[in-house]
Amino acid sequence: MNVTYFKRFKMEADLYAVPPVPALPDVYTWVPWDDSLLDAHAEVKFGSFHDEIDAAVFPSLGDRNGCLALMQEIRRKAGFLPGATWLIGCAGLFCGTVQGIRDPKGVGSIQNLGVLPAYRGRGLGTALLLKALAGFRSYGLGRALLEVTAQNTAAVQLYRRLGFRSRKTLYKAVDAAAFTAAFPTVSP
Repeated sequence: MNVTYFKRFKMEADLYAVPPVPALPDVYTWVPWDDSLLDAHAEVKFGSFHDEIDAAVFPSLGDRNGCLALMQEIRRKAGFLPGATWLIGCAGLFCGTVQGIRDPKGVGSIQNLGVLPAYRGRGLGTALLLKALAGFRSYGLGRALLEVTAQNTAAVQLYRRLGFRSRKTLYKAVDAAAFTAAFPTVSP
């Protein structure tokens, strides 16, 4: 198998230094976690990631069933935090999602943050991240972690703007042929 590697940043933030959660524009609403919304989280996750570089790095993000399995796995984790897991609704639909867990070391961990492409550039990613971080604080956590693919520059910039700093660089091995087939115009 021919392998290519994607650079990923493990980033960390002090939760006492992050800004407050902004108000959503009038047409958007916060939708708190409820087990009945697991499928909705999975669908928004799929819509947010299936055409993005992260779907090549993590194939489950490029597949509806993979996103559903991922959401089920996140929900089953002992550290799953409903207060750090949100959807954003708009006109009877969902357009953004974030999930949070407490890792075994007692640190908040963003699992996925996604906004559907048609809704990007409206501050919804910022709002979702800050809402999840506020949820971590409500559970008494003082730090948060996340991982991001270095080529996802918009996400890296968002995280840095909100106080996340790179703590470690990781490399994720990916089957080069599968990546090229899925993303023929993108170089790893």
